[in-house]
Amino acid sequence: MILSAHDVSAIPVSPKNTPLQSKKMKRLSQSVPALAEVSGSIMSIYSDDFGNIDVRGRIQFSLDYVDKLKEFHIFVVRCSDLAAADDKKNRSDPYVKSYLLPDKVKMGKKKTTVKKKTLNPIYNEILRYKVEKDVLMAQTLNLSVWHNDTFGRNNFLGEIDVELEKWNWTNKQMEWYNLKPRPISAYTMGNRGTLKVALRYIPKGHRGKKTGEVQIWVKDANNLPQVRVHRLDPFVKCFILPDTSRKSRQKSRVVKKTRNPNFNHTMVYDGFGPEDLKDACVELSVWDHDKLVNHFLGGLRIGLGTGNSF
Repeated sequence: MILSAHDVSAIPVSPKNTPLQSKKMKRLSQSVPALAEVSGSIMSIYSDDFGNIDVRGRIQFSLDYVDKLKEFHIFVVRCSDLAAADDKKNRSDPYVKSYLLPDKVKMGKKKTTVKKKTLNPIYNEILRYKVEKDVLMAQTLNLSVWHNDTFGRNNFLGEIDVELEKWNWTNKQMEWYNLKPRPISAYTMGNRGTLKVALRYIPKGHRGKKTGEVQIWVKDANNLPQVRVHRLDPFVKCFILPDTSRKSRQKSRVVKKTRNPNFNHTMVYDGFGPEDLKDACVELSVWDHDKLVNHFLGGLRIGLGTGNSF
């Protein structure tokens, strides 16, 4: 989803045209911390690549197809020299996740266990897919490593893609492969629809406000990508970075069975002074709600363009 600054408008001030007068507006507590870092640009593309950790390290694994079982096996041995999600303590809580592309929804996601407080995790685990071999040969295996954040959002630590048609299936050795950062792919850069939003800041003291408020009105979305065959149930998730805790997260309602949802939803964040605005970055992402796992559809970030980039 790619938007320009022209797509962001001021929130309408007429009570007839705006949902901001509703008494049902969801609010966070007034203890929202002052923000210390911001997006490096006014708008930036949001992708599955969460976090801003520099990728490094390697992963050791082997692949096999078991004809008797009609199963594809990924033997994840270990990783070494991973990036630290916690710089102060120089550690991460890594796990490995796999998808078969391009249709990762159909084939599903597999994960190893999480290994705590280490940059050199040992897994010795097998990730299994029930799949016909001719179907498998048309897939690309994506193995990615993530830091598990119990209270916030997981951080991307690196990945590797394997075109299975080109894989040497006689090779049963546990080989090492360098982890790579996630590139901005053609799919990521392509048109993933539009999201109509408006923002405003209400200072402390205005109409009796005890603290400053950031108000984000999500009106609607159009032409969202159809990631599932039979239906799409979109909703919007919002953070004000760099706070990615559950306290910072707010969500719209789920609008069922449409690629063009009308949300008409407002997120309200209390506890902001004028000095905090220059260091704030609003992150809006659109997701398809599914029973097993939500699917990322697109998103954007909005900031004043000062400070460090996320």
